[in-house]
Amino acid sequence: MSHQVVTHRGTVVADPPIARFLFSDTRMAWFWLVVRVLVGWSWLEPGLEKLGNPAWTQTGDALRGFWTAAVQVPDSGRPAIAFGWYRDFIQSLLDTGAYTWFAKLVVAGEILVGIALIIGAFVGVAAFFGAFMNFNYIMAGSASTNGLLGIGALFLVLAWKIAGWYGLDRYLLPWLGTPWQQEPEAVAATIQRKPDVQQTAGHSSA
Repeated sequence: MSHQVVTHRGTVVADPPIARFLFSDTRMAWFWLVVRVLVGWSWLEPGLEKLGNPAWTQTGDALRGFWTAAVQVPDSGRPAIAFGWYRDFIQSLLDTGAYTWFAKLVVAGEILVGIALIIGAFVGVAAFFGAFMNFNYIMAGSASTNGLLGIGALFLVLAWKIAGWYGLDRYLLPWLGTPWQQEPEAVAATIQRKPDVQQTAGHSSA
């Protein structure tokens, strides 16, 4: 597995050893298993609770209440939403009644992200969407555990190659591959054109 970038001038830019060990070495897969299960359960549990609540799955009143409280400016002059553009965005969703369908989207997102992380399927993608939800909760003034969960999700994105090693990604990633992955013939041609890079790569690749 390559952990380096070769520029058009042949310069090799390699990851530091600690980054390779943490985010690309399967010996650390057990650690990311623990992280992703904890983060995944933190999404799945509230998602399942919302699933059984008609205020989330039918009327959307729960989300409407959350948004309404978030856009209000208290007497202290310090609203829950610090950025005016985001407050205007939430207000526009309220004005158009988007909470009726957006609440269902929130429930589905929390459940799907939680399941994907727990079973280790497309961990990088699931963690990205989890971090995006954390970001929006924080922007809406709900700190709670979102900051910590967001950091955990971002680290899972960085460790996407091994975070699902003890899970479905161990089979999904080799089977599906990645859109940016070079074909073996292209890699061989690159090495033949730069024999000095081949020697360097042999010492810096895992």
